[in-house]
Amino acid sequence: MTVTDPRASAHPFLRELYRDPYFPDEVVDRGRAILLRLCARIEADEPAGLAELYALTHAATEEFNALEEAFEAAGSEIETVAREAIAEDFWHISRIYGFTEADAEELVAPRAW
Repeated sequence: MTVTDPRASAHPFLRELYRDPYFPDEVVDRGRAILLRLCARIEADEPAGLAELYALTHAATEEFNALEEAFEAAGSEIETVAREAIAEDFWHISRIYGFTEADAEELVAPRAW
């Protein structure tokens, strides 16, 4: 799947994490890939409403939950800065695709971080 919306494909996802050496780029790259896959899924599945959008964002959130182990193995973790950056990017994605009424907390509701 490819992201076709330039507002998504050109967005600097997880910018704060890339700027901080505490977060290893190779793990952050995996997080960025999760967000881009989410964009591609939204474009492919075209959710009709918030329930469908939340199903997609919850699946992506679960991928971030699994990524926590990779952060820990690299001597890092999904802590406050990372939590905020990740959640903000989920919120940004919802706006790109027209879901301006999406609840920021619900977008990442199953998070374990």
